[in-house]
Amino acid sequence: MASPLIYFSICLFLSILIILVKFLNKVWWTPIRIQSFMKSQGIEGPSYRFLHGNTKEISSMIRKIRSSPQELLHHTLPMVHPHFYSWIKIYGMNFLQWYGPQAQLIITEPELVKQILSNKDRAYPKTKVSSEIKKLLGDGIVLSEGEKWVKLRKLANHAFHGESVKGMVPEMVASLEIMLERWRHHHGKEIDIFSEFKILTSEVISRTSFGSSYLQGQHVFDMLTRMTHIISENNYRVRIPGIGKFVKASYDIEFENLEAKIRESFKNMMKKREKDSILGELDGYGNDLFGLLLKAYHDSDETRKISLDDLIDQCKNFYLAGQETSASALTWIVFLLSVHTDWQDKARKEVLELFGQQIPSQDRIAKLRI
Repeated sequence: MASPLIYFSICLFLSILIILVKFLNKVWWTPIRIQSFMKSQGIEGPSYRFLHGNTKEISSMIRKIRSSPQELLHHTLPMVHPHFYSWIKIYGMNFLQWYGPQAQLIITEPELVKQILSNKDRAYPKTKVSSEIKKLLGDGIVLSEGEKWVKLRKLANHAFHGESVKGMVPEMVASLEIMLERWRHHHGKEIDIFSEFKILTSEVISRTSFGSSYLQGQHVFDMLTRMTHIISENNYRVRIPGIGKFVKASYDIEFENLEAKIRESFKNMMKKREKDSILGELDGYGNDLFGLLLKAYHDSDETRKISLDDLIDQCKNFYLAGQETSASALTWIVFLLSVHTDWQDKARKEVLELFGQQIPSQDRIAKLRI
């Protein structure tokens, strides 16, 4: 009769063999099969490399381009995505690249892009993002789909409809006046425009959507920004599948700590707003985005109600996406105006003709053409 030790050894061996087969299927056989299948349809690209895919090549290209001086050119693709620029020339407008063992079909043909983005029949679901981005944005309006997306979109639309946005103009003006006052003390000195616009957009979002000043929301912005930096710094690091469940890197631990602190910050904001509502200092929970989210959180109707996670995720989406995209756009506009001074003169002339030295009003802003 075989001893229990032999049975145990056989079971252990079979378990290891199954795990190894599954691992090799995921990181070797499946990528090779996908690559061959796509090639048969005329879609080529850089060859898949075991485990890391093309991430090492991409990281190397990015490091090289960002370590060298750049000219003031409109052709930004070689700087922003050097791997796209290089591989489009080699493999054509549409090609296959690899993020670890994950295939990525890159589409740059305008008509195909248009078809995908229209997506009227829901043939193209939202991309599955990394676990880090999922923790950063949660299941808010950016990543959610279906009925949940519709519910969150309605809340956002209600907070930012035409009349509501008009009512935000005084708060925006107040934030701008604070920034311009700072600039007056820097006369003749260099100003970091991107940092200034990040403060400005943070101030506007805090005032108009969350009923607080930039200083009150600054710690949330700082933590969200740090989380995005961690993601960016480790974007092309590919780890062995499943290893993250057992071994955590230092940046994983920092990321999780930041996530917990951000959650606690929003819960404290909720408690304060609820207290103000009970004391009668607000109309309900307030009419800004945060007030509408809080109202939906307390709603007894399940079709309108949102969970605590939904509320926090939606706040993170608006804090982060609204600030970063607006600050980047403003910085780019001012940079281009500084390079093309003729357009700077035209824009300034139009503003002075319409407003003189008066504070811009919503109605007149709509008349700006240049």
